[in-house]
Amino acid sequence: MVFIPEASVAIILVNWNGLDFTKACLSSLRQVDFPSYKIFLVDNASQNQEGQKLKSLFPELELIQNEENLGFAGGNNMGIRAALVQGFSHVLLLNNDTEVEPDFLGEMMLRIRQQPRLGLVQPLILFLGEKKKIWSAGGKWIPSLGRAVTLGDREPLAGFRFAKDLDWATGCCMLISREALLEVGLLNEQYFAYFEDVEWSLRFRAAGFFLGLAERAVIYHEAGAASKKKHAEGVLSPRVFYLHVRNQFFLLRKSLKGIYVPVGFAYHSLRFVLWLGYFLARGRFEKMKSVAKGMVDGLTEPLKSAPKWP
Repeated sequence: MVFIPEASVAIILVNWNGLDFTKACLSSLRQVDFPSYKIFLVDNASQNQEGQKLKSLFPELELIQNEENLGFAGGNNMGIRAALVQGFSHVLLLNNDTEVEPDFLGEMMLRIRQQPRLGLVQPLILFLGEKKKIWSAGGKWIPSLGRAVTLGDREPLAGFRFAKDLDWATGCCMLISREALLEVGLLNEQYFAYFEDVEWSLRFRAAGFFLGLAERAVIYHEAGAASKKKHAEGVLSPRVFYLHVRNQFFLLRKSLKGIYVPVGFAYHSLRFVLWLGYFLARGRFEKMKSVAKGMVDGLTEPLKSAPKWP
């Protein structure tokens, strides 16, 4: 067991119609050996009173019940605000479709204390169904293309060479210091879901904070449980494609500079035009319309700033 004296962690889970996944995640969190943490469960207006059901099964958690689905960004921000009000030194965002090793939190806390201005740390994330295969070992940002690349994506764990310093960290699981949160602000709720973690990471770096990987901290991810539901046009809904495309352009508009602006926009525009052609050829017209709308909205909607606390 590893722990840091005088440190406290608020673990924030967002649930949206994911009862079974969230139950499994909370059960694994009961085995965590870090001595000072509290779980905040944010229920995003799930059906069938899932928030209350989970509270009855896990009475140790604090339930925040939203009246509407605020998305990944808005839901997590509700939990972050509650954690900051209660004075926690660190906040951990954790997807509800994950399961954790008992020592993961202690290892992440050791890592975040290793260097000054290390404001954000992510663990090594493996696939829940293939525990020797990497889901994410952090992220690399390619500024010339405005492209976020996942390190280790689907690569075997054996022999993989980890990067200690990251360009961006996945919102699947990230530990943030209170100092960094107060300086940088919260998640940008305009994104709702997808790319909000990349945008946030780039803001931390712009403020002078470092991002790191705690490769000895291990969790397992089901991957996409909230978005993988059977629809008329496949597993992923048209809204997922809309948010992906729109938010990619939001990110480009905010992040690209100089000569990279036309290059990045051309690169992603070509990608999405190819998506349009693919969906047209497959007869998936709702997805095709969603991609087109995402391109228009991503290029034209006024960009909004992320909220600060308090």
